[in-house]
Parts: sequence; C-alpha cells; structure tokens
Amino acid sequence: MPTALRPGEVLRNRYKIRRIIGQGGMGSIYLADDLRLEGRLCAVKEVVHDRTLTSDLIQEAREQFLREATTLARLDHPNLPKVSDYFSIGGRDYLVMDFVPGKDLQMIMLEAQKKGTFLSERDVLNWANQLADALAYLHSQNPPILHRDIKPSNLKYTPGGMLKLVDFGLVKMLVKGEVTVTVVQGKGTAIYTPLEQYGGDASHTDTRSDIYAFGATLYHLLTNTAPIEAHERFLNPDSLIPPRQINPDISVRTERAILWAMSLHPEDRPPDVETFRRALLGNVETTISSRTRLPPPTFLDLISSPLEMTLAILAVGVILLSLILTFVR
Repeated sequence: MPTALRPGEVLRNRYKIRRIIGQGGMGSIYLADDLRLEGRLCAVKEVVHDRTLTSDLIQEAREQFLREATTLARLDHPNLPKVSDYFSIGGRDYLVMDFVPGKDLQMIMLEAQKKGTFLSERDVLNWANQLADALAYLHSQNPPILHRDIKPSNLKYTPGGMLKLVDFGLVKMLVKGEVTVTVVQGKGTAIYTPLEQYGGDASHTDTRSDIYAFGATLYHLLTNTAPIEAHERFLNPDSLIPPRQINPDISVRTERAILWAMSLHPEDRPPDVETFRRALLGNVETTISSRTRLPPPTFLDLISSPLEMTLAILAVGVILLSLILTFVR
C-alpha cells in the first residue's frame, strides 16, 4: 500500500490535505482545501503506478494519464464532478475534482436495509435517469469515454437532489484500432463487472460494458442483494435470482430492463444507454436474448397500472354476469 499523504500537507502550494475520503490498492482520494479559492473544497485523486511494471510501461501509463486527464478536464455536465486540475509529483499523478457533498447510494441502500425496507422504485428510477444522462454524455464524446467502475458507492446524491457519477479511476477512452492503458490498471468491482472486463484487456470493452454495470447497480439498489458475479453466472446460468423474486414491488418492466442490461454477452444488451433508459422508463420494448433466463409473467404481472387493474376486474365481472344470466335462463 503506498504511503498516504498527511493531513495538513500541501500539494503544489495550493491543495491542503484534510483527510482520506477513499482508498484503493493504487492510491487514495483526499478531501482538500483549495488555498487559492477560499472556501472551496476539492477531491484530490492520487494515482500511484505499479512499481513492478517496466519503466516503459510506467511511462506509457503516465502518458495515458495525462491524455485522459486533459480529456476529463474538458468535460462539463451537471451529473459529473468538474475536473479542474491535474499534475504529477515524483512517481505519483494527481487529478483534482470538485468535492461532491452528500451520501453515496450504497450508504442510502444500507440505511434502508437496516430498516428492513427496500428503496422505492420511483427513487431508483429517478437516479437511473440522471445516471443515463451522465453516461450518454460520456459515451457521446469523440472518442467515447467509458467509466468502467459504475457501482452504488461511486454515485453521490447531493443535498440538492442531483446524482453525481464520481471516481474516474478506471476511465478509458475508446480509440478505434488502439489498445489503450487505463489510468489505473484494474477490472472494476467484481459484482458489477461484465465478463469481457475480467481479463483486464481494455480492447474488449465498449459502451455496453458500462450498461452491464448500470444494470447490476440497479439490481443491487432495488433488492438489497449483491448480484452474482458474471463469471459465476457463466458457469451456472440460473444462479442470478430475478429481482422480483427478492422484491415483489419491482415492476415487470424494470425487472426486464435490468436483466436485459445484465446479459452476459455484450451483443445481447441494449445497444446504447438511451435505449436502456427508454426500456426502464417504458418507452421501448426490451429484446432480451433467449440466453437470458426470465421467469414467466403472471396475469397480475401484466397489469401495470390501477386503471388496467380496474378494467380487468370489470371485464371479469361482465364475464361472470354473462355466465350467470346464461345458466339462469
């Protein structure tokens, strides 16, 4: 584990470290004061490159960091923290972003779990809509930008009601015909990681890899249950429990969209984030592959609104009344 920065330490005569707010095997994220802009808090992400790599690979990784940091600094979207600075000191690279206040969705989910309840589908779909905005923006860049580590703890919900996709630690730029090196070598968090990302070969991931993690994140938020890892599902296709078997309050539409996004084969997933968003919100039909196991819908599953329920009851009543009148005669 690399040596952590100490509270009070100042980087580049500007960023005064307060404390660690996140930590991983390749570095840490710190809360810091911006000494040039009084009252501004920022998040400083530290990247420490693997010392077991050859000097050429380390140099390549650092060059990649600078290219990607330059790209991230140009991004401007309300559901993404603004990257304001990047620099290197010794063998470490740093990315400075806006500090996002509020709780992450993992904390919110755990609070609901402790109360013995599930998060409401309405709230989760509202967050999903905002996450879709962020991912559609990233994927529309030229070249497209993949996040590659979407999960509840990387989604912050601000006091103002905004969702922010944070931690660009595994971000990757898709350059056609070029195998890129990620800013931090890694595979993401296993339970949200698609099968094609397991090998760490960035050339096999594309925007549909983020869609898988998006679906797995929604699965976890709505069920309080971590999804089965992709490699286990590959060995045992029936191991993933359909969300409605855990939380019956989830709508059929939402369940089908999530399972579509979590298809093991990329070509079986929604082709883009906008299609997945429309499937979640009911504006497009899901086209789930036969390789994705779905429970058969029941009669009640097909009734998706109170009006449809009322009409169904009236229809049954009319049929029963007709039968009674027929026998009475």
